[in-house]
Amino acid sequence: MIAIGSDHGGYVLKQEILAYLDSQGIEYRDFGCYNENAVDYPDIARPVAQGVADGTYEKGILICGTGIGISIAANKVKGIRAALCHDCFSAQATREHNDANILAMGGRVVGPGLAVMIVDTFLHTPFSGDERHMRRIAKIEG
Repeated sequence: MIAIGSDHGGYVLKQEILAYLDSQGIEYRDFGCYNENAVDYPDIARPVAQGVADGTYEKGILICGTGIGISIAANKVKGIRAALCHDCFSAQATREHNDANILAMGGRVVGPGLAVMIVDTFLHTPFSGDERHMRRIAKIEG
C-alpha cells in the first residue's frame, strides 16, 4: 500500500496521481490535503514518512509546489530516503541505487502526464541490491 499526501501546491497534481493509482488497482491512503486551502507541508510529510518508516506503507508519494520543502520535511524521519524527481531517469536511478522509499514531486513543476510516468517508474523499479549501493545506504542511515 502507498501513502500519499500533498499540500495545497500539490493538490491538483495529486488528484491526477490518485486517478492513475485507481486505474492501476494500486491501494493507497491519502493523508491530505483535501482541497486547495493553504496547509503547512510538514504536517502532511511527517505522517506519510512515519507510516513508510514503520512499515505500514511500502512506499510514499509527496507533492508540494516545488517538491523541495516536502522532501526536506520527510527526510527528517529516520529511515526515510525521500527523493525529489522531476524526470523518469531520476525516479529509476533513485530506486535502483538509493532504494528511495518516498517520491517527492512539485505540482508547479511537473505536468500531469509526466508525473504519472514518474510515479509508474518509481513504483515499478526495484532496488538493485548491489553491494556498493547497500554500503552507501548504510552510510546514509548512519
